[in-house]
Amino acid sequence: MTATEGLVGLVFISHSSKIADGLLDLATQMAPQTRMVPAGGTDDGGIGTSFTKVVSGIAQADAGAGVVLLCDLGSAILTAETALDFLGDAARARVRIVDAPLVEGGVAAAVAAEIGGDIESVVRAAQSAAGAVSAAGAEPALPPVVTRTVTLVNKDGLHARPAADFVKLANTFEARVTVNGRDASSLLAVMSLGLIRGMTAKISSSDEAGAAAVAALGDLLESGFGEE
Repeated sequence: MTATEGLVGLVFISHSSKIADGLLDLATQMAPQTRMVPAGGTDDGGIGTSFTKVVSGIAQADAGAGVVLLCDLGSAILTAETALDFLGDAARARVRIVDAPLVEGGVAAAVAAEIGGDIESVVRAAQSAAGAVSAAGAEPALPPVVTRTVTLVNKDGLHARPAADFVKLANTFEARVTVNGRDASSLLAVMSLGLIRGMTAKISSSDEAGAAAVAALGDLLESGFGEE
């Protein structure tokens, strides 16, 4: 089985090829094993959307677990819907169009796909970009059972790739963990903290089984993510 088999794929549909390509570059830093295809601009390189690019993108992104389409403007959604009408029943059943901010939704969906989320999980991750960040994991009502405070040592702190690595690790544990009061398993929540080198991250869990998760996440932060 190849690395991408079994993972949900993504297609980034934009009126600009530069936006779609740039989002692919960003998302690939966080989800290198996930099939993601840019479908930006018209067939002749102009501003607009391309039915042909969207249909081709769906076929390229489909590794068997389904495909999520993210669009920038309303007419891009219309192009995506038209493309779905031309798919066979089986292929159409594996595709979802998500109404979410393209960039924020795209990176959140990419990480959700990378950690093996099913298509509905990837859709929810993309939708979380539509304003749920501020509520994405307030401090639990119960006092934390275990807490660890770590000072960030890598140059850029929890920027895109390290934040994705942090979230991927958090999702391997069943225990709920927060970082500075935000859900450690949510990429958008973690990145919204704006943690840079020299700042402190308070990792906490109110779960009796959360000690291992807090320790592992703390160790990852202290390691500097392999950055100099």
